[in-house]
Amino acid sequence: MRLSKPLRLLALAVAALGLVCGAPRAQDYPTKPVKWVVAYPPGGTTDLLARLIGQYLSEHLGQQFVIDNRPGAGNNIGTEVVVNAPPDGYTLLLVNPANGINASLYKRLPFSFLRDIAPVAGITRVPNVMEVNPNFPAKTVAEFIAYGKANPGKINMASSGNGTSVHLSGELFMAMTGIRMTHVPYRGSAPALTDLIAGTVDVMFDNMPSSVEFIRSGKLRGLAVTTELRNEALPEVPVVADTVPGYEASAWFGIGAPKGTPAGIVEKINKSVNEALADNKMKARLAELGGVPMGGTPAEFGKIMASETAKWQKAVSFAGASIE
Repeated sequence: MRLSKPLRLLALAVAALGLVCGAPRAQDYPTKPVKWVVAYPPGGTTDLLARLIGQYLSEHLGQQFVIDNRPGAGNNIGTEVVVNAPPDGYTLLLVNPANGINASLYKRLPFSFLRDIAPVAGITRVPNVMEVNPNFPAKTVAEFIAYGKANPGKINMASSGNGTSVHLSGELFMAMTGIRMTHVPYRGSAPALTDLIAGTVDVMFDNMPSSVEFIRSGKLRGLAVTTELRNEALPEVPVVADTVPGYEASAWFGIGAPKGTPAGIVEKINKSVNEALADNKMKARLAELGGVPMGGTPAEFGKIMASETAKWQKAVSFAGASIE
């Protein structure tokens, strides 16, 4: 049955209204709590940063940003949760180095990081810190290398999981020094640090925010930071490159969303994150943790995601690491 012209126009108007009402609108966002997926257990650097920024976003956007810890598979379980979530701005991902590393480290992934995760905002870049249990017999990087060469395979190297920057920083160190260590992956930094402090494992190349207080208190010994320059949070700790020329590694963190998330919502979150990073209290807190604020536009964070993925692909290849 053909509708008359007035009825056809009315039907089109109703359909258009339904599309408008059904689509998420940036000016109203958020109207309910936002789930922010952290692919690690509570207590590590990714979780700590998400809770810092999440509290600010909750206070300034009027809805709770709820941290949803989804550890497992070297960050891939949490990432897949976000990839498969509706692109409506109510499921976000704490993007971290493992996302870029896993793109080449894992041979079979059910998603593509750069294709399926939309960049929202950069948060901070931090060094990793090479640290040992205080009873470990090396007090410098040079002494550590000498001990490693004299005891091949006997040093237990903890990490926050396969494919993390913590893991690959250690792999890169082994490749550039010729020593062999036994990798012991954990489900996040917190349980790895517990065992490092207890002496169950010997060394870790951890993200600085989750380790800095343990080093300051003497529970761990910081041998070196992994960036080119010393860090203000631990000014007395040298850099790995002083002993291993050319060595450099750092961790970067930000927010991603499922591909197809409306640009207006992405921009609104981005604006709030940049405001958070400009807040003096937030800047001071990040500095205490050894972090340098990133900020910038979604497009700029997208370039960082791409360049870091390419950088770590070279490191994965150099170290000969691979996970099926």
